[in-house]
Amino acid sequence: MPATRDEMLTIPQVVKEIGVPRATFYRWRQLKKGPKAIKLPNGAVRIRRSDLERWIETLEEAA
Repeated sequence: MPATRDEMLTIPQVVKEIGVPRATFYRWRQLKKGPKAIKLPNGAVRIRRSDLERWIETLEEAA
């Protein structure tokens, strides 16, 4: 069975999914409190679905 590719999400997709304003998400990134992200050579930022899910799990444990 072939390994599935990890979906690469854009910032608009992530903020829509977690329900926070874009500015909040960027503040979290600045404070190193957001999910792990990838900065592409063109400056675009992507978040792997697996990294987003892992980050959300850490928040559930802390609550």
